Amino acid sequence: MPVRWFLLSLALGPSPVVLSLERLMEPRDAARCSPGLSCHLWDGDVLCLPGAVEPAPGPVLVPTRLQTELVLRCHEETDCNLCVRVSVHLAVRGHWEEPDNEEPFGRAADPELEEPRNASLQAQVVLSFQAYPTARCVLLEVQVPTALVQPGQSVGSVTFDCFEAALGAEVRIWSYTQPRYQAELNFIQRLPALPWLNVSADGEDVHLVLDVPEEQHFGLSLYWNQAQGPTKPWWHRNLTGPQTITLNHTDLVPCLCIQVWPLEPDSVRTSICPFTNDTRAHRNLWRRARLQLLPPRGWRLVSPCSLPTEATLCWQAPGRGSCQPLVPPLTRENVTVNEALEFPLLNGHPNLCVQVSSWEKLQLQECLWSESLGPPKDDMLLVETRGPQDNRSICALEPSGCTPLLSGASTRAARLGEQLLQDLQSGQCLQLWKNDLGALWACPMDKYTHQRWALVWLACLLFAAVLFLLLLLKKNHVKAAARGRAALLLYSADDAGFERLVGTLASALCQLPLRVVVDLWSRRELSAQGSLAWFHAQRLQILQEGGMVILLFSPGAVALCQEWLQDGTSASGAQHRPHDAFAASLSCVLPDFLQGRAPGRYVGAYFDSLLHPDAVPALFRAAVPVLALPSQLPDFLRTLRGPGAAARPGGLRNRAQQVSRALQPALDSCLQPPGARETGLEMGLEAGDRT
Repeated sequence: MPVRWFLLSLALGPSPVVLSLERLMEPRDAARCSPGLSCHLWDGDVLCLPGAVEPAPGPVLVPTRLQTELVLRCHEETDCNLCVRVSVHLAVRGHWEEPDNEEPFGRAADPELEEPRNASLQAQVVLSFQAYPTARCVLLEVQVPTALVQPGQSVGSVTFDCFEAALGAEVRIWSYTQPRYQAELNFIQRLPALPWLNVSADGEDVHLVLDVPEEQHFGLSLYWNQAQGPTKPWWHRNLTGPQTITLNHTDLVPCLCIQVWPLEPDSVRTSICPFTNDTRAHRNLWRRARLQLLPPRGWRLVSPCSLPTEATLCWQAPGRGSCQPLVPPLTRENVTVNEALEFPLLNGHPNLCVQVSSWEKLQLQECLWSESLGPPKDDMLLVETRGPQDNRSICALEPSGCTPLLSGASTRAARLGEQLLQDLQSGQCLQLWKNDLGALWACPMDKYTHQRWALVWLACLLFAAVLFLLLLLKKNHVKAAARGRAALLLYSADDAGFERLVGTLASALCQLPLRVVVDLWSRRELSAQGSLAWFHAQRLQILQEGGMVILLFSPGAVALCQEWLQDGTSASGAQHRPHDAFAASLSCVLPDFLQGRAPGRYVGAYFDSLLHPDAVPALFRAAVPVLALPSQLPDFLRTLRGPGAAARPGGLRNRAQQVSRALQPALDSCLQPPGARETGLEMGLEAGDRT
């Protein structure tokens, strides 16, 4: 394959470097010898017939070592082919035969026997070369003067220029003499895999520059080379040289490999993985890794590359510091990426989270049940331990450690120890895990929290009666500060994936704090009251408290709105699910917009990767803000917080980042086609077409 006069060789190291190769302007084969030797190259190729090994009649020349070097054979200044130069090192083998009869006093019987000792040694050296689909044999005649003939000693070398070979080919070289006095020498070499590929960085982008002649057709494939299981194709194109492929730096992971081959029959495919030791690629890998819940109690770590990790469960109490590992009583488990695992649990809980560590460093933590079971609860985790003779001990997991319930400690669990034991015995606690050595229980603490705060509030009200009268003038502000502003989230249940995405959004908004009302968490009330009655009651309460109604637009929601706007009423033939509060709410929502009562009471939102902004009906866009998620999260949270709420510098931005991180896995899952959810990975590259 013709190449430029320089080659970019990735085979010589972990990073691409420029390797200048010697250029041969002579188109014909040639041979040369080391000083003191003479050699001659026979014209044309010869037959490759090694023959059998014969005994040496005396001193003979034999090849001892093969050495290769890459050069370029150029027919014109810029029209060159890759070529393999071969050097054969020679040595003398065997001794002169001593005559059987000698005259006394050391005189030779026949003076003519001395003549071979003074003659030079000659040899015919054969070089056999194979590189699919090419096979050649050349013959070199070598002559060594008598002065250099020392048995067992090297006499020099002969060099042949040269055997042409294809890029990335595997070449096999043999050398022997005719006749053959020893076993053949052989040498196998893989030529540089991608000598015309360069990887360079430019800011946020990474460029794959393929220095291929014009009109040269080749295939390029990017894939993830995983230690467990087969490789996973990521991107493939058939291209025509030259080309520059652009990758975003976030696409780099350690197992990202490049495979390239000429579009020719039976061509050799060559591969390289240039990012194995790239620190940026390793950081990207952990950013892309995520934990996925597999109902009812299964889970897996989704990652494009293999990771040396171990995982354990931990307990995340709301507002009480870091997640506390449950080891013991549970054990750490080695994790294989993209492989389903089982939790040793009886029931799920929103406070249970999974911690994934690598080399004893925490890399990933996710509370997998927060989407389906709501935000974390103020529950106390009780750890029951069984000893010999069925002795039982129970302690409560707190930030300071596991506190025995019946102890004199000044912690919350110790003060409520007797009440917690009564709750456990009366069946008010939820059992999460059990084996022969112990169990885990989650006990609700809401009633104790209410009792404690009732006394505190009573004392504060008696002590600050005058201040309380002033605070009554700002009743709405006090409610927002104490409980968080209320928000009613309305959406159209397009599919199960979108419902999970809505649940994730509602859970994330609850952490801000916001008191979020969504039909996902009110199925029982919906069934008892009906969708329309439930919406009327929630809307009235939210607006009376100074809250807001969030209209979350999706393709299904837009279609329902268009039906109402066109017909003036819900289409009689449309069938809506019994729990679809959005369809039922349009009878009240649209009049508010049509009569100008929506500003300040409603806010619109949509996921920018699922819906185009122009798809939202103009009636809504003209009346209230309609914001894209997650790109406009700061403005969205600022609108929900209200104009009178104070915020710390940078606090709103940090909260927007928290919500965005919580939404991203669910949004990625919602974007995937059904067949791709088994891998959890989506090809996101637009290299070559990204213009």
